[in-house]
Amino acid sequence: MVFKRRDRRPIWKIAVGVLYPRGGWGRAAQYVKHRLRRLPDTPEKISRGIAAGVFTSFTPFYGLHFIIAAIIARLMRGNILASLLGTFFGNPLTYIPIGVASLGTGYLMIGRPFNAALFGIGERTDDNFCGLGCRFGNAFNDIWHNLRAIFTPEKADWHGLIDFYVEVFYPYMIGGILPGAICALASYYMSVPLIAAYQKRRRSALRAKLDQLKKKTTSSRD
Repeated sequence: MVFKRRDRRPIWKIAVGVLYPRGGWGRAAQYVKHRLRRLPDTPEKISRGIAAGVFTSFTPFYGLHFIIAAIIARLMRGNILASLLGTFFGNPLTYIPIGVASLGTGYLMIGRPFNAALFGIGERTDDNFCGLGCRFGNAFNDIWHNLRAIFTPEKADWHGLIDFYVEVFYPYMIGGILPGAICALASYYMSVPLIAAYQKRRRSALRAKLDQLKKKTTSSRD
């Protein structure tokens, strides 16, 4: 195959690349900004796509953000590629602020006190406290155990998964709507004039180059 890598990267290098892109997150941000500016669409459609990606970053459906962003962008008649690039708003540098904002809002909406110790922030309430990583681990252990239980005499146990849904997933899901919508609207109204100005400047530059080319062609004929 022509476009297939000759040297297949090991899995650990792929994982490192997701957590910390080659060249750093600053360079990755510049790449995303460059790609967004060069998209062949109206500033409004591109900005709606960006807003869809930013909003999706506040949902707990990790691993499905690209799909969800594309669906939302489609419903909003936004640029789908812009929505995929907009999901880069959620990255290892912003996951904790996004998670704290979403879970904090979710706990407030359901009328329960939010314990920031879930993210390792603040003091733990007791020695047996189970943080976010612990709850994720318990949920995955339940899934793995219950899959094995289908083929073995072991009994299914859903306590860890139920605890994860009640304490993390559900508050995160409903709590991410408000901060996600605020950030999505902010990104939309910030992106429209910036993209419009860039596209106007780019058209002017292309027009100037075309005029220069015409002048050179005319002078060469003379």
